[in-house]
Amino acid sequence: MVMAVSEITSEIAPDRLHFGFVAEPIGTHSSRTIMLSELRLLLATCPRSAGIEDYRAAAVYSNVLLKKTVATRRESFRRLRELYSLDPRTLIFSALREMWDEEVPAQPLLALLCSCARDPLLRATADVVLRTPLGDAVTPNALARAVDERFPSRYNPTILSKIGRNAASSWQQSGHLGGRSPKVRTRAESRPVCVAYALLMGHLCGARGEMLFHTFWSRLLDDPVLSLRDQAVVASRLGWIDYRHSGSVTDIGFSHFLRDQG
Repeated sequence: MVMAVSEITSEIAPDRLHFGFVAEPIGTHSSRTIMLSELRLLLATCPRSAGIEDYRAAAVYSNVLLKKTVATRRESFRRLRELYSLDPRTLIFSALREMWDEEVPAQPLLALLCSCARDPLLRATADVVLRTPLGDAVTPNALARAVDERFPSRYNPTILSKIGRNAASSWQQSGHLGGRSPKVRTRAESRPVCVAYALLMGHLCGARGEMLFHTFWSRLLDDPVLSLRDQAVVASRLGWIDYRHSGSVTDIGFSHFLRDQG
């Protein structure tokens, strides 16, 4: 079913979860950030063909994450699995893994997009960040309030405070926030592979054509629609997506990513 404008939100429909999206309000940000540095270490060690057990062996037994204890290695691997799946059979992760090594500057946004797909707590803080004008402060308390409003009475004040701090760190890692205290709104760096990934997520959530440039996932790219269209052209030339725009008609396909889908 193709989405209407009013239906395009950060909510994930139940029939979309098999792509790797997560809807349950139990997110990694109650204890961790998007763990960008750890993800980089893990994916730099394991080849694109790696499976879950390869990633587990690298993180837990080879200690490529450089953790001091076995318990910390196991916990870090568990959290990375929550955020990124690490299962090549999961479309959201397999697409991320294919594009990860193409552009190093794209990695922060790729990680943010995947984490938002898989952590409802981080997803709940997105509007606070995206609606804040460049240069204005974004506090952990504001992010914590957004989570409390989205999931009322689910988390106590101590956990909410931790979620707010972790989310602020994640948005800083992705490039949407900068500075220390207070963190201020900055513009993230979007790249063609990020656009391809965000458009794919919008497609998996039911959007089609021009509406793919106006989904929650495209908003995370932090770039005007005109710039996103230009980057989509580049992504199409690179073979990530199939993009055609003529007059008022926009056609975007994903034959590369969906080649193994039934």
